[in-house]
Amino acid sequence: MRNDPITVEPVAGALGAEVGGIDLAQLDAAAVSRLREAFLEHQVLFFRNQDLSPEAYVAFASRFGRPVEYPFAKGVPGFPVITEIIREPDQKTTFGGYWHSDTTYKTEPPKSTMLYCLETPKAGGDTAFANMYRAYETLSPGMRRLLDGLQAVSSSKRSTSRSVHLSTGSMQANEKAPDSLQAEHPVVRTHPETGRKALFINPTHTTRFVDMTEAESRPLLEFLFQHAQMPEFTCRFRWAPGSVAIWDNRCTWHKAIADYDGHRRVMRRITIAGDRPA
Repeated sequence: MRNDPITVEPVAGALGAEVGGIDLAQLDAAAVSRLREAFLEHQVLFFRNQDLSPEAYVAFASRFGRPVEYPFAKGVPGFPVITEIIREPDQKTTFGGYWHSDTTYKTEPPKSTMLYCLETPKAGGDTAFANMYRAYETLSPGMRRLLDGLQAVSSSKRSTSRSVHLSTGSMQANEKAPDSLQAEHPVVRTHPETGRKALFINPTHTTRFVDMTEAESRPLLEFLFQHAQMPEFTCRFRWAPGSVAIWDNRCTWHKAIADYDGHRRVMRRITIAGDRPA
């Protein structure tokens, strides 16, 4: 294990920190405790120059909870909880290319998600993140009171259904999966570990408010979506082979920046089981 002291350096004012002096394949209890604290404080952590076999990657993920399979795509052979996300040079669609929180169409969305970079273009292919604590806290008191009592419908149908994966080829689709999933969640959730409130809707999966039509819901949802992606709530990460990111799915959005047409990008993703939002 590296003997360097662990460093945690913020990358932006809103969220995100880069962690140095650590080998994710060899973690002791003290290092895991430090990472968990930094994870809750900064919401997304970035690591450089890691060398993780599938076994080591799953072992690292397990330090944060129970890895779970992605419902719409098959995992890496022998490691069903690792989903390989590949965009080929001639591919025009980008998986995760719009602001979202992962799989909020599940009754119990994941606590966190991590990505491990295997291959990326020399330029382009970054991932952006947004702080949903700040998105909620900067709303007016009246708007916060309104949202605190609302529930919203989240669906996979428009973006990440089985049929979408079969048509894009970005992953190996799971033909046995249902074509789509849907769940209802509070528009504002209370983080189970920090106690802070965060906006818990997103442009990719949220379709409407409960007991309202999509047409009735759209004006307020569009306002909230635009508000939540303000630049001062965001950070952006430049990938390189061996980079790792882990983020808190309960209080962040993220999106893949699709600015690398003609180049290949290969990532491996693991999601960690979460609880029912409240």
